[in-house]
Amino acid sequence: MPSVIEGLTTPEPKMPNLLSTNALKNTPDKLRVGIILTPNFTLTAFAGFVDAFRLAADEKDYSRKLFCDWEILGADLDAIPSSCGASIKPTATLVDADRYDYVAVVGGLLHGGQLVSNKIYKFLHQAADDQIPLIGLCTGSFILARAGLLHGYLTCVSWFHRDEFVSEFPRCRITSNQMFVVDRDRLTCAGGTSVVHLAAYVIEKSLGRTKAVKALRIMLEDQPLPPKTLQPEAVLTKQARDPVVHKALLVIEQSLHKPGAISALLNHLEVGTRQLERRFVADIGLSPSAYRLKLRLNRAEWLLKNSALGVTDIALECGFQDGAHFSYVFKKNTGQTPTDVKNRTL
Repeated sequence: MPSVIEGLTTPEPKMPNLLSTNALKNTPDKLRVGIILTPNFTLTAFAGFVDAFRLAADEKDYSRKLFCDWEILGADLDAIPSSCGASIKPTATLVDADRYDYVAVVGGLLHGGQLVSNKIYKFLHQAADDQIPLIGLCTGSFILARAGLLHGYLTCVSWFHRDEFVSEFPRCRITSNQMFVVDRDRLTCAGGTSVVHLAAYVIEKSLGRTKAVKALRIMLEDQPLPPKTLQPEAVLTKQARDPVVHKALLVIEQSLHKPGAISALLNHLEVGTRQLERRFVADIGLSPSAYRLKLRLNRAEWLLKNSALGVTDIALECGFQDGAHFSYVFKKNTGQTPTDVKNRTL
């Protein structure tokens, strides 16, 4: 049966060759994907991922499952709410993992906890035991990690959720610089439009580049992007030509609230401190520490003018040791105290 979005009428298209659930395991020549939805899943991640397979599955835009087949999986057949409120009804329950070539899990909202059925964890372990590649879409990586299925694997996590992931899974190896990561039989991505390019990677590997490109072109995307494509940043106040400097800028901007030496923050880049400093100055005209301080002061000034936070809270939010240290540095660089700036905006 087709997926149902609550509140919308979506009649099943009258096209031939639409496979039934029971026929799925009898089509070894097709790319078969099982997609697990979890409560409050990200609708964009699911829709972009499954639509890439739909567009690659047939010639033109008939949506027949000629080259790909997919099922939307749930612990039962009850509709599963997405983070935006729309609900999707699964097409199958969690039965045999070995009927799929890939099993993907779509994560969702982190606050309040991801309430995932034990049936899902059991199914994921069954798939792993059967050596079926597992895909974590958006915060689906959290679910794979909680299942203990990311030990020893490099995992892609969005910069937006990096701190939460590190806090919960400190022993996991992660990157927030890439759109997606393929590490043997684990594939993870940052979410958003990266799911489309991860799907294209799977399609190209299984069905060839022509079908992957066809799917992306219809979705108004260009060529499939490689896994190491950099994630778009939250804010980039400087544009860097040097790829190492670019990555460092991203890390710094995502970690303004973290105190400590700049060298410790950037040691994973595997570039010596002096070499990195030379490359920074040559590229953007500032050292890493000067760039971080400039960002911290800019952010602090914005918070002073636009938030109800006190001076001490703003100091900690921007990575300063305490309110006194923040006040000293702020006045030294701007000629005014944080309290003066805040009082003028009240």
